[in-house]
Amino acid sequence: MAIIIDDSSKVLVQGITGHQGRFHTLKMKEFGTKVVAGVSPGKGGQSVHGVPVFDTVHEAVEETDADTSVVFVPAPFVLDAALEAMGSNISTIVIISEHVPVHDAMRIVSLSLRKQKRIIGPNCPGVASPGKAKVGILPNQIFKRGDVGVVSRSGTLTYEIVDSISQAGMGQSTCVGIGGDRVIGTIFVDCLRMFEEDEQTKRIVLVGEIGGSAEEEAARFIAEHVSKPVCAYIAGRSAPPGKRMGHAGAIVSRGTGTAKSKIKALSDAGVAVATTTVEIPRLLEAQ
Repeated sequence: MAIIIDDSSKVLVQGITGHQGRFHTLKMKEFGTKVVAGVSPGKGGQSVHGVPVFDTVHEAVEETDADTSVVFVPAPFVLDAALEAMGSNISTIVIISEHVPVHDAMRIVSLSLRKQKRIIGPNCPGVASPGKAKVGILPNQIFKRGDVGVVSRSGTLTYEIVDSISQAGMGQSTCVGIGGDRVIGTIFVDCLRMFEEDEQTKRIVLVGEIGGSAEEEAARFIAEHVSKPVCAYIAGRSAPPGKRMGHAGAIVSRGTGTAKSKIKALSDAGVAVATTTVEIPRLLEAQ
């Protein structure tokens, strides 16, 4: 099994004729993903790497039964793209685009909750279930099929940790990059709940960072609802208070959202917290 995406997922690429859309469509296909359609208004009838292009999501879904969308459009058009996808028979929308306005993200997430659609991102690397499918920009070569579920706020740290897990001879069930913006769709708790219910996932890695309270909320959920072993890494231990570090959501203010508070909460919940990313495989092997 896996979570969010698997070998039955039928993927639609919004913005497929752009540079990023073209490049990552090919990489997703090479990973084994069923990319069944692309959408670029005004370019219907074309094809990209053998994938038919449609003018609208509605047309693409009618023709191909796509159920998952990945969004590669510029930030000003993300809201319209997400609304169009949610208005069709798309159940999961992965938004890769960065710099999405906060109010646009709020509208997208709010509507997704009402329509019971799953949003991953915005500003995320996507989701990969090795041996099944990948939706997003995660590098193909770092993955290995296995039983470790990974959920992360950081794209580059995700790549580093996934690669170290694979190099250690272990593999992943599903890796979810939830994104580091202040407003995102799927959060740590959502993924933890799915990993807990997933038969393939035996161990979980959580990669957090400073800012917000998502990791503390995850710690409370782990303590009460997760029976599988969890290890974690928190980025930003040396970040000065009040300084935003890369991600829009990675800002510490008024004494909250510090690496120290997150590490304490996770440790109190029984989570093994690594001091460096290279420690993660060792912690997993010890569980």
